[in-house]
Amino acid sequence: MGMKGISIFLSTVAVLSLGSSSTTSTAKASSDQTSNSSRVYVVYMGSAAPNSLTSTRASLRTDHAHLLTSLLSRKANALVHIYRHGFSGFAARLSEEEARSMARKPGVVSVFPDPLFKLHTTHSWDFLKYQTALEIHSFPDSISDDDDDSTPPHTSVSDTIIGILDTGIWPESESFNDKDIGPIPSRWRGTCMKGPDFTSSNCNRKLIGARFYNSGDLITDNDSPRDLVGHGTHVAGTAAGSVVPGASYYGLAAGTAKGGSPGSRIAMYKVCTAEGCFGSTILAAFDDAIRDGVDVLSLSLGSSSYQPDLTSDPIAIGAFHAVEQGIIVVSSAGNDGPKRETVANFAPWLLTVAASTMDRNFESNVVLGGNKVVKGEGINLSGLQKSPVYPLIYALSAKTADADEPEARNCDRQSLDKNMIKGKIVICDTDVPIYTTDDQIEAVKSLGGIGVIFDRDDDNGIMAETYGAFPATAINLKDAKHIFSYINSTRNPVATILPTETVTKYKPAPTIAYFSSRGPSAATNNILKPDIAAPGVDILAAWPGNDTAVTPAGKEPPKFNVISGTSMACPHVSGIAATVKSQNPTWSPSAIRSAIMTTATQTNNLKATITTDSSSIATPYDYGAGEVTTTGPLQPGLVYETDTIDYLNYLCYYGFDTSKIKTIARTTPNGFACPEDSKADYISNINYPSIAISKFNGNESRNIRRKVTNVAGDGEVVFTATVDTPSGLSVKVIPDKLHFSKNNQKLSYQVVFSSTTSAPKEDMFGSLTWSNGKHKVRSPFVVSI
Repeated sequence: MGMKGISIFLSTVAVLSLGSSSTTSTAKASSDQTSNSSRVYVVYMGSAAPNSLTSTRASLRTDHAHLLTSLLSRKANALVHIYRHGFSGFAARLSEEEARSMARKPGVVSVFPDPLFKLHTTHSWDFLKYQTALEIHSFPDSISDDDDDSTPPHTSVSDTIIGILDTGIWPESESFNDKDIGPIPSRWRGTCMKGPDFTSSNCNRKLIGARFYNSGDLITDNDSPRDLVGHGTHVAGTAAGSVVPGASYYGLAAGTAKGGSPGSRIAMYKVCTAEGCFGSTILAAFDDAIRDGVDVLSLSLGSSSYQPDLTSDPIAIGAFHAVEQGIIVVSSAGNDGPKRETVANFAPWLLTVAASTMDRNFESNVVLGGNKVVKGEGINLSGLQKSPVYPLIYALSAKTADADEPEARNCDRQSLDKNMIKGKIVICDTDVPIYTTDDQIEAVKSLGGIGVIFDRDDDNGIMAETYGAFPATAINLKDAKHIFSYINSTRNPVATILPTETVTKYKPAPTIAYFSSRGPSAATNNILKPDIAAPGVDILAAWPGNDTAVTPAGKEPPKFNVISGTSMACPHVSGIAATVKSQNPTWSPSAIRSAIMTTATQTNNLKATITTDSSSIATPYDYGAGEVTTTGPLQPGLVYETDTIDYLNYLCYYGFDTSKIKTIARTTPNGFACPEDSKADYISNINYPSIAISKFNGNESRNIRRKVTNVAGDGEVVFTATVDTPSGLSVKVIPDKLHFSKNNQKLSYQVVFSSTTSAPKEDMFGSLTWSNGKHKVRSPFVVSI
């Protein structure tokens, strides 16, 4: 098919892809009329046609066009999305047999069922009602105290564009005002799509683009870029919200709201609804974002219960092609912690972010009879008296005769005696995951209870959930013992729950959040993930202005909301990445990632080593290189640039063959071929800012190679290596001094790891730091047995 034929072909199928809200209805109708064996599959065909980003009419590769023609001649309503800008392929409704047939066609890299991804919030642990947010005084975030000057330096006008794949945006929020922002960059090729509740005038010089997508399966809340969930608005405000004085959640966390890069532009790609995010839609947004001209992509979403293979992971696929085009892709690590090997978004071309706490806390204390105060955490606007005058009962004591004990302890409505609950504050256990705090509060309220105290496992970490006007708070099990002792020793126990107060300068901070997913990656232990940690607990940022679900009685809907998750940590790093990009526009995505990782801190505000929520010393499996800093990445001294050949070799070592890699990659070096000896262990040698070695035993040594680029700007400069070596390991750096004669010069070195014991018993953690007296460039390493 020639170029003219391809253009005509595209015009005939465009209505079947992304353009109008009617597409969803058509696809849904098709779904209803299709056999149970038919579902949406993604057909991934690697790189796009060479001129697909620059031509006025996007072109398709010939094999791509032929495959689409064949499909549409058989199934007119099958097509869901076409990918033609950043990469090649499509999503279509196919039977399993048709999918297998597609996979055998020339030019096809992989065919896989359309996966449903989740927003990376804390729903599984029920920490917060909407499972999403964060802020911190010592780090960039969506809100800070008026006297906080720690936000990274920025200009009032910036051409850096942050693309956000999420639930949409609430454009009327003051966080997206375009005051003092200059004209939209001329290179911007995006659009502001219209919907029933969204017009082109909703975009401005701050919010320069807004797209939405029809998934073919999800029809709810999918006909406009407007955010009806809150997650996308919150994320966008955290990453690049404009400066808004006087922000708070009903007076809590009061201060001036601002994103990590307030001068950056925002482009929203609505790929998720409250139901989730389909992989085919995520790929469509990647495809558009690459063509639109974004500089940073921020994804607070990913897999949870499983880790897809690279050939079937839409985030890894889309991000690979975005990085090829010079776009840095920042992603959340997931909320399946604290178990090992739960980290999501493990591809080495992603910058993967874990979640940490900050030095601000929300306390809602319990006062017992005798005025004994028990520390609690939660966000409520309690109207109870401050004196302990309300009867107090443990839910188990109100169990009905035929109820099971666990259900009663966890405040199951059907398991409790209404007469015993009415008018009392109720203590509810939280060890049965099927009961959310919302469920428990509603149960207590329906039975006439006036307040709830949740007791939580100390190891789970306590963080502030938003309870609105209902008096509720959470305490740890250690403190709960004092309450139970009081109840058991008192004939008529009484208590009250105090309204929330904001506590600042809380210590220790940061700690790694309990829910934050941990490394190593289940896919490969030879790349350390996560890469970095950032604030992700109790973050205040912009919120949809009509959300009555989080509005206490008698109050106006909040303009800002407090939520938690690695979803909230991710945009903090996206904002920093945008700031680094604005000051170093020629830096590659890997140079920006390196600058962020090698300047991280491992020290908390007690000047001690950062710990987890359970007070254990945090390791690189918890936080990667450490907690992100705001100014360090602007002057990193040295950077590790992971170039094309590194990523291609990674694919070789991962198991791809040369022909498939040449189909995937937009450009490959002349004569490129996978090394004959390609195995997973060699992944350790791709030029990454951290080092990970797997399957290490006491009878061997491993030689790891790295290359650094001098960006210190000091002309002649010498960096000297120092190693923090764990017990049982010997680490030698060759050479241990790097002499640079000019800026941007590249020099290589080797690190030899050997054991000092015959049988290491546990994984070993350490670090290598290059310093010239002005800059410290730190790389964590992990040697796993």
